[in-house]
Amino acid sequence: MNLSRRGLLFNLGILFNAAVAAILALPIVRYLLSPIIRERKPDQDSWLALGTLDQFPAGQTRLATYRNPIANPSDGETANIPCWVRSLDGKKFQVFAINCAHLGCPVRWFPQSGLFMCPCHGGVYYSDGSRASGPPERGLFEYSYKVEQGKLLVKAGALPTPGSPSLTNISIRKSPCA
Repeated sequence: MNLSRRGLLFNLGILFNAAVAAILALPIVRYLLSPIIRERKPDQDSWLALGTLDQFPAGQTRLATYRNPIANPSDGETANIPCWVRSLDGKKFQVFAINCAHLGCPVRWFPQSGLFMCPCHGGVYYSDGSRASGPPERGLFEYSYKVEQGKLLVKAGALPTPGSPSLTNISIRKSPCA
């Protein structure tokens, strides 16, 4: 077989383009197949400690964080999930997601007024997480919790979001006016 210089360069060009296409297609194919390939980690729906009970004095609302159980090592600080913990009497608690029920902006607690306020669109929530005013149509998302061996544990695994159709381990707190 007698291959000309033009034919050789043409074949090398095709080979090079095929290699580049394969390198570029690999992450795309991996992304598309990830729901099928990825296995559910056993600790994905686990109970995680927010702290000891004395870190949450009765009648106060405090910010706490837990590490996302499905985080990758490369996630760094972004895998730390904040939440608001309201201690009713030192034994009963409410644990709220930090996200506004409207568009997910982080709400802030104002102890002077006893309200959670969203800076994005003016959503306001009472201290019990129910809607006070603004665009949110419902109260703050609330995590399940339990107390074991003097520690407050929160059930983690699914992050509460406004568009989530099924919040399996998160209850939604409705306003009495809604």
